Amino acid sequence: MSEAPASADRDPGLQPERTRLAWRRTTLSGTVATVLAMKTALHGGPSAAGIVACALCVGLWLAFLLLAHRRIRALTAAPAPAALAPRYATAAVLYAVATAVCAAALVV
Repeated sequence: MSEAPASADRDPGLQPERTRLAWRRTTLSGTVATVLAMKTALHGGPSAAGIVACALCVGLWLAFLLLAHRRIRALTAAPAPAALAPRYATAAVLYAVATAVCAAALVV
């Protein structure tokens, strides 16, 4: 008895949708981390270091937001989207890690 190939049951439209939703979740968590970092930096009154940290967090967040928006558009534009370029993947990881480090530095 032969079984149907696994690709027959697979819906190729689901993977780009899951990836798009993952980009949105990551962007949302980056937004929350940035807002909390800004709140922490400015708690007790603004200082020069706090303002620089806020500017850095917001800059990193905006860069990641731009990258995520480009990827989300690419995922919805074509039925079979192209793979994420290595330089964009590296940039996304670096933005996310730098934002987390910036937020953690403000909390500690």
